[in-house]
Amino acid sequence: PVKVTAGSLDVHPTEKALVVHYEVEASILGESGGHMVGERKEGQKIVRVKSLSPSTDVAALAKKVVEECKLIPPSRLPQVEQLLYYLQNRKSSPVVGKGESSKPRELTPFEGFELNEEASITRVDEYVELLYEGIPEKIRGSALILQLARNPDNLEELLHNEAALGALARVLREDWKQSVELATIIIYIFFCFSSFSQFHGVVSHYKIGALCMSVVEHELKRYDVWREELHKKNKSAPENGSLRRDQGKALKKYQGLLAKQEQLLRVSLYLLLNLAEDTRTELKMRNKNIVALLVRVLERDDEELLVLVVSFLKKLSIFLENKNDMAEVDTIERLACLVPCDHEDLLNLTLRLLLNLSFDSGLRAKMVEVGLLPKLCALLGDENNRLVAMRVLYHISIDDRYKGMFVYTDCVPQLMQMLFEFGEKEIEAELISILINLAANKKNAQLMCEGNGLKMLMKRALKMKDCLLMKMIRNISQHDGPTKPLFIDYVGDLAAEIRAEEEEEWVLECLGMLANLTIPDLDWELVLKEYNLVPYLKDRLKPGSAEDDLILEVVIMIGTVSMDDACAAMLAKSGIIPALIELLNAQQEDDEFVCQIIYVFYQMVFHQATRDVIIKDTQAPAYLIDLMHDKNAEIRKVCDNTLDIIAEYDEEWGRKIQSEKFRFHNNQWLEMVESRQADESEPYLYDNDNDRADLFYSADGITPADGSISPDFFCDPQAQNGDSHLMG
Repeated sequence: PVKVTAGSLDVHPTEKALVVHYEVEASILGESGGHMVGERKEGQKIVRVKSLSPSTDVAALAKKVVEECKLIPPSRLPQVEQLLYYLQNRKSSPVVGKGESSKPRELTPFEGFELNEEASITRVDEYVELLYEGIPEKIRGSALILQLARNPDNLEELLHNEAALGALARVLREDWKQSVELATIIIYIFFCFSSFSQFHGVVSHYKIGALCMSVVEHELKRYDVWREELHKKNKSAPENGSLRRDQGKALKKYQGLLAKQEQLLRVSLYLLLNLAEDTRTELKMRNKNIVALLVRVLERDDEELLVLVVSFLKKLSIFLENKNDMAEVDTIERLACLVPCDHEDLLNLTLRLLLNLSFDSGLRAKMVEVGLLPKLCALLGDENNRLVAMRVLYHISIDDRYKGMFVYTDCVPQLMQMLFEFGEKEIEAELISILINLAANKKNAQLMCEGNGLKMLMKRALKMKDCLLMKMIRNISQHDGPTKPLFIDYVGDLAAEIRAEEEEEWVLECLGMLANLTIPDLDWELVLKEYNLVPYLKDRLKPGSAEDDLILEVVIMIGTVSMDDACAAMLAKSGIIPALIELLNAQQEDDEFVCQIIYVFYQMVFHQATRDVIIKDTQAPAYLIDLMHDKNAEIRKVCDNTLDIIAEYDEEWGRKIQSEKFRFHNNQWLEMVESRQADESEPYLYDNDNDRADLFYSADGITPADGSISPDFFCDPQAQNGDSHLMG
């Protein structure tokens, strides 16, 4: 006898179905009449409830399920009802594959192969016989096999029926161009196998993947021909009734062909997407130009097909080679047309694909070019897509050339509003990162300070000791114009944070902000005294006393406060110049350090109060002479201007500087002559006076005759620092 015991009940993970687990126990009777246990086997039955909808009477349906499924005992009725109620309220979502690769919902067959007859697994051989007859019979036979294949319970048995699978593969190879229905049905059967990794071998064995690639390519060419024909008819049709009717028929025929073709494309591409789980198979597809084919499909209107194609492209985009293939075709232009769209899954997948592509600077440029920036900004209010849109915007905001374009959207006010809504909670990394980038643009910075913007930012940053928020405010503080004077109110608050007890990262941001405040009305002497900053600054100049970033910021800060006469004198007296020279020795390979230290020397010689200290009591001029011909143009520029002032006020140093300039130019001239002689067989002779290099370096080369300093240099105290990053 066979005994069947009901086990647990559960819902199917993706379909509208219940899963009934059961155990079959087969026993045989022994000679003495007692029974011996033969074999136990566990099984499961899937009970599909496709009629279940939001309006279904769940209690009545539960009774029907228990009555018809003999594996569920009547005592389980309340549990069945509960599970059905859960299924009724479960949101249908895309099946999630590996990683984040959302796949589209289950394929639905179109009317072309809905059959009235019920297929039976015991009659498969009869259905295979039909595959050896005409196209209508082949369609019927394959449709019956498909009906079986769509139930996963039958796949194992079909897998072992080599005659059936071999016949299906042969018919597909030979007849796919003759009938779209036939091709769709047979690919659909193999698609059912491709949905399970363990059956991928059989799909590959019959080379169905390569065939699907050919099908997709052929169908896309047919689509272009159809479109061209329809376009010609529309163009040439004169305004008379009968021709307009013909035109209407042509359009209807075109739409019918399109619907069937899109079903074939969906099932073919879905099968390929499943097979692409194996990266070696994916590479074969790439070699057959899968990216270009998928991008061509992006111009279609069928949303389910688009969801599939964008899912596929998103999966491919994680490999550099595929991303490069996407850059060579109109991928971004086609994706831009889908943002925004009403289909929630399609919009989200499109944004995720754009995010993957936005790591490439060329593709970011294309996104801006095709007008995606305002579209992405508009999505900041959409809760479901806000985060991914913000991540793409963050990547765009990295490029300096696009920061200013955000001004022409409502992005900055929206981001500021979101920032203030966080209250005292930690700010999202994406939000603060994009604001830090945008604050590096002057117009964006002005928008951020509008109203009480700066006051609210400073209040939150100081209260929460938020380094990232302070970094954003520091970026705002670097811009000249209406925003910089707003910071005068916060100088005391910031100076109070410059202490050895504070975290270095925090001090770095506060110090960097103070160093940016080149405001003429600011009494730096008072600030340094009141907050006892000189000892801190001097201690931090010692090489290795802190991270290099912080030490550099201290040097920049000294340069900023040294613009003030009294501050320069106070710093010179504190012995800060030998400390700077020691740092210069330690950091001589770092151009930024060298440039900023020389700028401090420049400020010191610029003021009468500290000029003598620099010239007479330190080694600074000798270092400047060494750096006079540095390979870095900015360093040479600051050096020249500093040495010009020294030469003007100190005769002895003036002679040394002139002598060094002469020696350098003379060496250059001699090298030039020697190189010319090496190039020519005869000794080089001047043809005329115009060729003679000027050996004598006149006083005009050091400083203008009137003793003034070149005006373009001093009009902006920070101009000599070149790129803005030198000033933090």
